[in-house]
Amino acid sequence: MDSDLFNHARAATADLSADQRLDWLRLIRSRRVGAVTFHRLLAEHGSAGAALAALPEIAAAAGVKDYALCPVDVAHHEMSLARIAGAKMICWGEARYPEALYDLGDAPPVLWAIGDAALLNRPSVAMVGARNASSLGVRMASRLAETLGEKGFVVVSGLARGIDAAAHKAALALGTVAVQAGGVDVIYPEENALLAREIGEKGCRISEQPMGLAPQARHFPMRNRLVSGLSRAVVVVEAAARSGSLITARNALDQGRDVLAVPGHPFDARAAGCNLLIRDGAILVRNSSDVIEAIGTGMPDLRRPIVHHPERQPDPIPTALPGPTPARRALADISQLHSQILARLGPSPLAEDQLIRDLAMPSAHIAPELLTLELEGKVRRQAGGLLSRVD
Repeated sequence: MDSDLFNHARAATADLSADQRLDWLRLIRSRRVGAVTFHRLLAEHGSAGAALAALPEIAAAAGVKDYALCPVDVAHHEMSLARIAGAKMICWGEARYPEALYDLGDAPPVLWAIGDAALLNRPSVAMVGARNASSLGVRMASRLAETLGEKGFVVVSGLARGIDAAAHKAALALGTVAVQAGGVDVIYPEENALLAREIGEKGCRISEQPMGLAPQARHFPMRNRLVSGLSRAVVVVEAAARSGSLITARNALDQGRDVLAVPGHPFDARAAGCNLLIRDGAILVRNSSDVIEAIGTGMPDLRRPIVHHPERQPDPIPTALPGPTPARRALADISQLHSQILARLGPSPLAEDQLIRDLAMPSAHIAPELLTLELEGKVRRQAGGLLSRVD
């Protein structure tokens, strides 16, 4: 993935027109177009409409037969569902888009939001943890969320049962954002339906997934990267040694966010993940003061500098940093590499270094595309650096 596509001063632009929004939605919903591919297409072709026109030829060059774009009717139907649910469409580059997400190489091109979207650009702290949380863990999460909210932080979490729900409830009146794994109009788990409605009224719910989509297992890691990406720091309250909360913590480290953890008793399996994080360098948390101290009293502004232009381009186009521009690989080459990776992988795990040797390519070329395929749910990463294909 090319760092110059995302680490830049962003142009201040007006919201997209209705036609442009339709093009953006059709492009991101088209087959084999994930967030990274979307941004590449936008950079190469200048607008989502031009990218849509070029996609069939690109797919054919990559060996994809009978490629079909997302139909206009499908995009219109999703927009209709959004209107019914009261969801707002926020596109990458628009004023309401979360500034913190510009740090992500796979920043969602389109977000659906229900509630107060202004919360997305306030200083935030993520809180995650076990679904089967203990009474002590729930009390700790509630206390941390409440006191952080009182000090001006928005509490971000994933609307799961246990620690997530406790954090949302405690911060409801002060500011909370729920990132959903499925469509923003699909509540999971159902037991949090009332909480979700309250967050929609007093806080904000967001999702990058299509309206009406029921969450599947592969959607939760994608959600987790947004939970950490929106936040200045991630606080883990109770987590097993192998859990989604640790995936969120790993995402946070990769994104340059602080990772903090509440310690627990060595005999409690629900605290094993937190204790491992602390052993490996995460900041120990006893109360909200520890979180504030770790972040710093002078909270860094996550918002990037704005460059004002008198006229707006048809679509926001990434601007490179001054200096030499790294070579950008054509989308057809990326599609071909994806096909080669998937052809080498099967249900039986294969070591990543062996895959790199088999493909005879630099690891710097392969690693970003593996991440893309992993986020798209086509590749599963296992312990010990093993990879397998998801059919």
